[in-house]
Amino acid sequence: MTFQSFIDYLSLEKKYSPHTIKAYEKDLSDFLVFAEEGYGYKGISEVNYAVIRSWIVSLVEQGIANRSINRKISSLKSYYRFLLKTEQIEVNPLAKHKALKTPKKVQVPFTKAEIEEVIELLKLEEGFEGIRNRLIVELFYATGMRRAELVNLKMGSFSFSENIVKVLGKRNKERRIPLLPSIEETLTLYLEARKGLPEIKDADFLLLSKKGVKLYETLVYRVINSYFSKASEKVKKSPHILRHSFATHLLNEGADLNAVKELLGHASLASTQVYTHNNMAQLKQVYREAHPRNTK
Repeated sequence: MTFQSFIDYLSLEKKYSPHTIKAYEKDLSDFLVFAEEGYGYKGISEVNYAVIRSWIVSLVEQGIANRSINRKISSLKSYYRFLLKTEQIEVNPLAKHKALKTPKKVQVPFTKAEIEEVIELLKLEEGFEGIRNRLIVELFYATGMRRAELVNLKMGSFSFSENIVKVLGKRNKERRIPLLPSIEETLTLYLEARKGLPEIKDADFLLLSKKGVKLYETLVYRVINSYFSKASEKVKKSPHILRHSFATHLLNEGADLNAVKELLGHASLASTQVYTHNNMAQLKQVYREAHPRNTK
């Protein structure tokens, strides 16, 4: 009963996505199995930190990455916070737990030249899928939206009169992102091509397959990976790298960090600050050239 009430809390109050809730359920179920089979516990609320520590050791011995272990412990910590909040326990056994150290992930953004090359390649594509794929790339780079946000865009998400697109982000938070004139041009071409589809099943959604159904995230990943493989030697070529490029290029051009945070839909500034490392070299150069104490 307690476990289900926590899942309801994540869904109804926290507005987490079904994918996130499924991850929480798996993490908690895995730990419960460990606590039951290894120590005879019948519920997570009864467990002490020593058992949790043993689970962490077990996960490390299985070769699971520290980043993945930290995510599992984060799920467990959230559950204990819920139990504390609802007065079902008096002490959170993970209150003083420190996350395992993880290497910093440096995600290399696409260059402006690489992105322009892909867009030029897409301009040569004809037919519905070619125009749609061009719109996908341009939307990612011009708005910085997430892949899930892109596939869930509705026909009414765009306002040409205001030059904005309304995006439904995490926890159903809506944000409004300005549109570039080039996006409006590509969108107009796409909407015209969309009318020529033999059948449209998911009429409410903007981006469709040639069968007239809503795009799925894996297909969007394949589109980005395929086209950027022709223009970039980078190891990782994904929608998230395009989002990363959007933020990095804005900051490199002097955009305000808080403004970029709002455009990306981040809950905290800390999430946006990960993009600042890319323009540090440029900042150092400006600093050296501008500071009066620098020896020319």
